[in-house]
Amino acid sequence: MPSLSVPRPCVASPRAFAPAGLRAEALAPVYGLAEAAVGLAFPPAGRGPRIDCIDRDRFARAGYALAVDCEDPQAMEVVACGRALPGYRVRVVDEAGHERPERHEGLLEFQGPSATQGYYRNPQATQALIRDGWHATGDRAYLAGGDIHLTGRVKDLIIRGGRNLYPYEVEQALGEVPGVRKGCVVAFAAKDPELGSERLVILAESKERDPARRAELARQLRERATDILGLPPDELLLVPPRAVLKTSSGKLRRAATRDRYLAGQLSEQVRRPVWQLMRAAGSGLRARILSLPGQLYAGYAWAVFYLIAPWFWIGIMAIPSPRLRWSMARIGIRLLRRLTFVRLVVTGREHLPPTGRPFVLVANHQSYLDGLALAEAVGRPIGFVAKSELLARPIVAAFMRRMGANFVDRFDPHAGSAESGRLTEVLGRGETLAFFPEGTFREQPGLLPFRMGAFAAAAQAGVPLVPVALRGTRELMPGDGFSPRPGHAEVLIGLPIQPYGDDWEAAIGLRDRARAWIAERVTG
Repeated sequence: MPSLSVPRPCVASPRAFAPAGLRAEALAPVYGLAEAAVGLAFPPAGRGPRIDCIDRDRFARAGYALAVDCEDPQAMEVVACGRALPGYRVRVVDEAGHERPERHEGLLEFQGPSATQGYYRNPQATQALIRDGWHATGDRAYLAGGDIHLTGRVKDLIIRGGRNLYPYEVEQALGEVPGVRKGCVVAFAAKDPELGSERLVILAESKERDPARRAELARQLRERATDILGLPPDELLLVPPRAVLKTSSGKLRRAATRDRYLAGQLSEQVRRPVWQLMRAAGSGLRARILSLPGQLYAGYAWAVFYLIAPWFWIGIMAIPSPRLRWSMARIGIRLLRRLTFVRLVVTGREHLPPTGRPFVLVANHQSYLDGLALAEAVGRPIGFVAKSELLARPIVAAFMRRMGANFVDRFDPHAGSAESGRLTEVLGRGETLAFFPEGTFREQPGLLPFRMGAFAAAAQAGVPLVPVALRGTRELMPGDGFSPRPGHAEVLIGLPIQPYGDDWEAAIGLRDRARAWIAERVTG
């Protein structure tokens, strides 16, 4: 939700930051809302902020945005939030749904391809949202020069003496007065229990305690509010800090604050932070206690790893036979898995081509544990294709070279053809290659785009491609850290896919078929 009225300091901010390289036209006030999947209106690129100066009194009394000189002391500044994006329509209507002319304020409605179909299991709210195919935004606005000019939220509108008043500008202005806590001023309408009419109430937080200075501060606030609104507030109160309620993101909760004002409970807010701190401390302690078992397991798992890994590393570096090295590696992986209480389920091992026949294996990437899971599941020597960044870690690089890994540069576009030819030669020697075509992994579920290296190598060498779906390794050790967890993982091996040729089109076909098979089992 963009700002509804921009004071002059905000307009001048591009000039203030110009020495740092900020261009004034780089700023773009936009408009969006969740019911439209956020985006709804955007100004022309490079135009910069546009402020409409209108007659404040005329607008409050008649809802007509009469343009005036911005130097006029009674000018009200309203931000232009751009025009509807392609495929969207906006209009301003009155309470009966009749469209309003340009520069006449009313209710803002929209249509568009991303408009929500309604609220989940709330037919009443949905009925109030959608009328004759138009979606209500909950905002009041006027259109001028094709731009949307927001004037306020419907629920925040204050009607007093036949004038439409919005709280935003007066709240911001009073928050700038010395002695008032900035951002802690709220204005709202409250029913007068005796007269039954609406009263304009303003609450301003202040730490000032001296009676004389509080009286002077209240007088200044009342005068400024009167200058801005064109009429004095019915009641202006200085309240203690934290009496004005806010959301977790810092937005004013006007309705909730009004309810506390009407209930006479504003003074109770002073004691609230103590309980908030106690609750926060209790929640933190509870979270630490709940996370203790996980921390103990992670420490145990790493202790087991560092206890057995060096011995297997030394043994693998010393063994001359590649097949024996792989046998020893699988024994180490299986021992580590069992000592850390991790279960591995392998399905489809019978789909692997006969021993001695080369093939390309591709798998989704979820965790640093994926290579270990594949090594144990496949049960035969495979040459992992790994990122060249691992060469910067001598111990890891030496081990992977010993296990027959092939390192490729993911970011050098000029090395692609040479590396593809090298991998094709490896397959031609009867060896097997294993790829993670996503190139990396992330914490969120789902697949990243597949790189083409594995599929081009399989097509050029004319060897089958075996898709593999990994499940559960992300939960065993998430990608945002090295904190292992107990659980189980699955390795699902699919039927080999034969390339239909050796060109780029054949490689794309391999990619699409393999990705569809993996996606169905990972996300389905």
